[in-house]
Amino acid sequence: MLTCTEQTEALLWCRAMETGVYLDNAATSHPKPACVREAVLHVMDTVHASAGRGAYSEAQEASAILERTRGALACLLRVQAPERIVFTLNCTDALNLALKGVLRAGDRVVTSDMEHNSVLRPLAALQERLGVRVDRVAARPDGCVEPEALAAALREPARLVVLQHASNVSGSLQPIAQAAHAAHAAGALFLVDAAQTIGSMPLTPESIGIDLLAFPGHKALMGPLGTGGLWVAPHVDLATVREGGTGSRSEEAQQPPFWPDRHEAGSHNLPGLAGLGAAVEWILHEGVERIAAHKQLITQRFLAGLSDIRGVSVHGPLQPECRTAVFALSFANQDPMEVGRLLETRHGVKARAGLHCAPFAHRTLGTFPQGTVRLSAGAFTTLADVDRAIAAIADLTRA
Repeated sequence: MLTCTEQTEALLWCRAMETGVYLDNAATSHPKPACVREAVLHVMDTVHASAGRGAYSEAQEASAILERTRGALACLLRVQAPERIVFTLNCTDALNLALKGVLRAGDRVVTSDMEHNSVLRPLAALQERLGVRVDRVAARPDGCVEPEALAAALREPARLVVLQHASNVSGSLQPIAQAAHAAHAAGALFLVDAAQTIGSMPLTPESIGIDLLAFPGHKALMGPLGTGGLWVAPHVDLATVREGGTGSRSEEAQQPPFWPDRHEAGSHNLPGLAGLGAAVEWILHEGVERIAAHKQLITQRFLAGLSDIRGVSVHGPLQPECRTAVFALSFANQDPMEVGRLLETRHGVKARAGLHCAPFAHRTLGTFPQGTVRLSAGAFTTLADVDRAIAAIADLTRA
């Protein structure tokens, strides 16, 4: 019987023969390890139970699947209390839980111009409803936030600092260790949006000084859509934003006070979380350091190849160590949406064009309102994929 890795390699070969080059991993990863599909189907075919809602064998297995996934995530993040990992619908849901669970009327929040709408829109709602004050720190033209600018913004008291680990537009890595130090020196909590980095590089929130870490399951963690989580440090008190059945303390009208039940009301997305657990175990087996090293090679290849093409501008840092494998491109006298369409129809390269749900990031990069063409690599992107994409881009600039 083939191992999960061997099945995945066979699947990749078959898809390479049939399809084009998928370079939209910043939106959702593709393909997934073969064991992800197996885990999802196992739940759909044989478990058919809701965790905590029965003592029969399937319900007990459902609970075991959740704890196994939680444990795998705790191992990946190297955190000591798996129960402080709350399962959510996605990273947006996790960020909503963090922001609305921490902030109160009149609080001040410091964030940056590079954030995704999953941060900006909940903050806008809290600003309107509760009078929360939101101050955004400007980034450099390459999309990087200066630690000094963040420290300057924290000379005035704040309840919370919110920063992405890496930009979903330009790939710019942000100085989260320095940001954590600045936030704590100012008496603020530190929330990190790890949508673009968890699973693709080592990330240990306790050693960095992160207080809350929001993440999706379907990007570099390579789980199914509809999964995500929020890790909350043991010293952080988080108010509930939804209440309901948990299968625990059913005789009480109040939400249970213990974690994770306090924040996991209702039945779980068990098939999705089973797939996520399998994906995280695959990452742990492969080694997140090896995945990170592979993506650095991909980044170097992209930057080197794109530098030789006239009429193409690459936004974000030009040093591979300062970015992730996400590339926002502008084309001289060419509309990004049209370029994105031609990349697929002529060359089979699947990319994403537009504003990528981050309008202020594009203002920072000078690409608003037209947006950019974004190509984003994943764990299974090959150097041959990169070369094919570069050749396609070069061909379109000659047209």
